[in-house]
Amino acid sequence: MKEDFLHYVWQYQYFLKEHLQTTEGEALIILHPGFYNRSDAGPDFFNARLKIGETEWVGSVELHLKTSDWRRHQHQLDAKYNQVVLHVVWENDEEVQREEGTLLPTLELAGRVALPLQAQYQELLWSKDVLPCASQADRVEVVYKSAMLDRTLLERLELKADVILERLQQNRQDWESTVYQTLAAGFGFKINQEGFLQLTQVLPWSLVKKYRNSPKQLEALAFGQSGLLDLESEESQDEYLIRLRKEHRYLAQKHSLSNPVPKSVWNYLRLRPANFPAVRLGQWLAVLQAQAHLWSGMAACETREEYFSFFRQTPPLYWQEHYAPGKTSAQPLSRIGDESIQGLLINVVAPLLVAYSRRMDNPAFQEKAVELLERLRPEQNKVTRLYTGLGFPNNTAADAQALLGLYQTYCTPRKCVHCVIGHRLMKQNLAPA
Repeated sequence: MKEDFLHYVWQYQYFLKEHLQTTEGEALIILHPGFYNRSDAGPDFFNARLKIGETEWVGSVELHLKTSDWRRHQHQLDAKYNQVVLHVVWENDEEVQREEGTLLPTLELAGRVALPLQAQYQELLWSKDVLPCASQADRVEVVYKSAMLDRTLLERLELKADVILERLQQNRQDWESTVYQTLAAGFGFKINQEGFLQLTQVLPWSLVKKYRNSPKQLEALAFGQSGLLDLESEESQDEYLIRLRKEHRYLAQKHSLSNPVPKSVWNYLRLRPANFPAVRLGQWLAVLQAQAHLWSGMAACETREEYFSFFRQTPPLYWQEHYAPGKTSAQPLSRIGDESIQGLLINVVAPLLVAYSRRMDNPAFQEKAVELLERLRPEQNKVTRLYTGLGFPNNTAADAQALLGLYQTYCTPRKCVHCVIGHRLMKQNLAPA
């Protein structure tokens, strides 16, 4: 058993409440179980209302498998836990005290939870299926599955928005610099995300704006600061690269720029030449040159075609013909492809819209993010196929993102009791009232 089962049982009050008493023998009446604390700090439930003996209490509730876990987690040394008015445990194995030294009232749940509910929980927890409820999913009505997918889509977007808002805080609330860095990370497409983010640290947005209308100088800055112009001997005779290096040295000295990104940061393993760092850098540079205001340009898009047009920019000629400095491509590289643009819309634009929604307290931008995902084709991979095989929809990118969120946040860590689908299965095992 895990503590999340106790959280579930307490939150929904799925236990026998007749003749309820603390371990000290005092009568206990639960007026309100409190509100689940989703943060990692402090007691599990807050603002609970209880009556113990003749006294009504308002405070927090902490849950553990054993009473001794209170001491093991050192809550007796933490003043935040002085507000706990009830300790709910599965097994009472010792008396515990708050930090202030007062005895903590305790409720033991063993023997009060219906056996079928425990059995269903254990079946989900120890299921050998990749998806714990795979053999039972057909018992859950579509409305509950849809509700869970709506939730996991928003949670996934919120998690991505959290990264952006943390970046915004590091940038001292400079939104345009944050958009610039987030877009750069997107062009890294996971494998080279770190390289692009490091590049934005040594090539600030203020300098990009200054040289946006000077294509050759901006190109020299971007490729020079990327470290990709640190050439091997056989590449050093390329006249174009020699000119770029010369221009970069001049601009780097003029603006006292930090050292370029180490060339070793860039990854090439299992990448096709069309996805090499220099190619992506040229495509990113094309967007920077074409869009005077990154955020307003993104936010102004309404149709799917407008979003795609935002990114369909032509990179500098040299990087249409070379997949790396001095390495000629057998086929034209040209503009970024539609599949890559879709990835940017999912992983950059939609999260930026949600982050901006939170920053401005304007839900319209979150709605716009969801609408954007609903216009895009769904991702098809081994995870989404697990769910579609059980009858879950995967008709749009919104569906696919929701399924990925369900898999990563709930199914893989076996957090079934926090899932609408798992909750429905658990509830079906309760005896009728």
